[in-house]
Parts: sequence; C-alpha cells; structure tokens
Amino acid sequence: MRPKRPWAAIAAVTILNLPLGSLYAFSIFLKPIEAALGLSRSSLSLTFGLATVGFSAGMLAAPLLFGRLSAERLIAVSGAATVAGILLSATANGLIQLLFGYGVLFGLGGGAAYIVAQQSVNMLVTTRKGLVNGYIVGLYPAGAMIAAPLFGWANGAFGYRTTLAALACVLLVTALMAIALLHHAGAVLPRRTASTASAEGRAMIFARMFTVFFVAAAAGLTVLSQAAGIVAAYGGTTAMALTATTSITGGIAFARLSGGWLTDRFPVPFVAAGAQGFALTGAVALTLFPSPLMAAVALGMVGMGYGFISGAVAGGIAIYWSPEAYGRIASRLYIAWCIAAVTLPVLAGRLFDLTHGYGTTVIIAGCGNLIGVLVALTLPRGKGTARA
Repeated sequence: MRPKRPWAAIAAVTILNLPLGSLYAFSIFLKPIEAALGLSRSSLSLTFGLATVGFSAGMLAAPLLFGRLSAERLIAVSGAATVAGILLSATANGLIQLLFGYGVLFGLGGGAAYIVAQQSVNMLVTTRKGLVNGYIVGLYPAGAMIAAPLFGWANGAFGYRTTLAALACVLLVTALMAIALLHHAGAVLPRRTASTASAEGRAMIFARMFTVFFVAAAAGLTVLSQAAGIVAAYGGTTAMALTATTSITGGIAFARLSGGWLTDRFPVPFVAAGAQGFALTGAVALTLFPSPLMAAVALGMVGMGYGFISGAVAGGIAIYWSPEAYGRIASRLYIAWCIAAVTLPVLAGRLFDLTHGYGTTVIIAGCGNLIGVLVALTLPRGKGTARA
C-alpha cells in the first residue's frame, strides 16, 4: 500500500492552481487585445465567459475518469491542454482563435486539473477540511493577485503576446512539478460506486447551495473579469485601475481562505448569509455614492463577498457530503460558477458598450446578493442536520 502524504497533495494543488488563477486577471488584457485585434468589450467578455464554461466542463468531465486514470495522468493531459490553449491565444489573429485557445483548451484543461487536485487533497486530509478547502479555492485569486501586476508590466514592456507565451511556459513547468508531487502524495481517486452514488444525494441542500453560489459568483466574476474597466469607467486612472485589480484579487484570496475556515467554527448558513450581506453593502454604497475611490472599495467588497461564499461552499461540501463524493459534488456546484460567468459579466460588457457605464450592472449584482442572503439562511446548520 502506498504511503499517504497530504502535504505533497497540498503542495501540488498550490503549484498547479496559482498560475491557473491568472484567469481572474483577464481584465488586464482587455485594452491591449481590443487595440490589437479590433474587438469589442462584449466580445472579450464572451471570451472570459467561454473560458469559465470550459472550466466547468473540465470539472464535470474529470470525475468520470476517477479510478480509471491516475491523478498524475489526468494532470498530464489537462496540463497539455492549458499550455496549448495559452499558446494559441498568444498567436491568435482573431476572435475565433482566441475563443478556442483561451476559452476551450485553457478552460477545459484548467477545470479538469483543478478538480483532480482538489479531490486528491480531500482523499488525504481528515481534519480542518473547511480551512483546507478554503485555502484551495483561495489559490485562484491569489494567483491573479500575483499575475495582475506582472501582466500589466509585461504587456507594456513586451506586448500581451509575449506575456501569454511566458504564461504557457509557467503552466508547463508547474504541471510537471504537480505530477511528481501527486505521485509522491499517494492519493487514489475514487471510482464511482453504488455507495458513493447514494452519498451524492441531498437534492434540496444542493439546490440552495447552487443558488447561493450562483448569485455571488455572478457579481464576483463581473468584478474579476472587468475590475480595471469598471474603475476606469467611474473615472479612475490606469494606475488606480491596476492597483484596484491587484488589491481585489488579494482580498478575494483572503476571503476564500477565511470563508472555509469560518465553516469549521460557525454554521454554514450564517457564514454564507453574512458574505452575501457584505457584498450587498458594497453594491448599495457604489450606487448611492459613485466615484473612483468608492468604485475600488465597493468592488473589493463585492469581490470579497464572492470569496467568502466560495470558501463557505467548499467547506460546506465537506460538511454535507462524504470525502469520496467531494469531487463530483463540487464539479456540479461549479456549474453555477459557469452560468454566472456567461450571464452578468457578458451582460455587463454589453451594457458598457451601450451606455459606457456600469451603474445598472451594479444594481443587478446587488439584487442577486439580496436573494443570496435569504436563500443562505435556509441551509442546514450542521453536519447532523444535513445528513439526517
């Protein structure tokens, strides 16, 4: 029997997810790609939206291969897809190539790699699962926090094509490192059986968590995909927009870690409702007091509210379901993330093209957060209640 080394799995997911989290720094590429390829803001919003669809599809597909292929082999295949996708994006001369490279290949590979690594960790870690899963989901915005200033600098110094090519090299190296670490960790991915299928039930809990995650993600992904553009639309300078984007992703990373940690100590519905209320406060403040500084602060609140929800949902899955079912439940819940990415962020891009502002988008996001507060309070308060 292979020895189990949880630390190696956690190291693997860290190394793997940080560069994949550059997805959340996509707004740094908006202006240079628009200028180079002559694309509209709504077209690039569609690119980001398709990437999240690809991520969700990859997350859904990966569990079908659990028990048939090892974690290492799945990471090898998904890593190759992400590298190819970013290289194609770097050489794209039009929207179709960009959509296929960034949206399809990078999306599919990134989603599959994410869920494989997360399932591997949950098979090995037995304590403080809320904290661990909050840490895992926090790696994406943490990666974006690192990527945003680097992308901004590299775009100015070398052009966005060179920046994307460098990202492809980083993805290749980190995938190889993650493969070695997962092999050392000794995690075995669970094949779906009758017993695990039975444990994947609890449809009402799933539906409520899906709704709570969706409304928070719709607002949060709009912030993550267009933060720089939103701050600029409220009158902020380029430097302010870049600083806000970096700070927001850092805040979201902290919030995701904290959201998971809080579910180890407080009932999931209280954590989730508080997170939605925090985001709602930001949306209301920006609607009532529109200004560049308030835009930066409010976007940070909306983004962090989404971060708290992401961590709470990741921790909640570990509370409401068994470890063997974690990857499958998580991949299905992330469909909410996918739908969110192709609704409000795309609508926000379209509204900007029409009005040159984001006021209506902020109001829509706030209404979603209000719904999230109400639905979150109906979730079960603990493991015993959820599994009754």
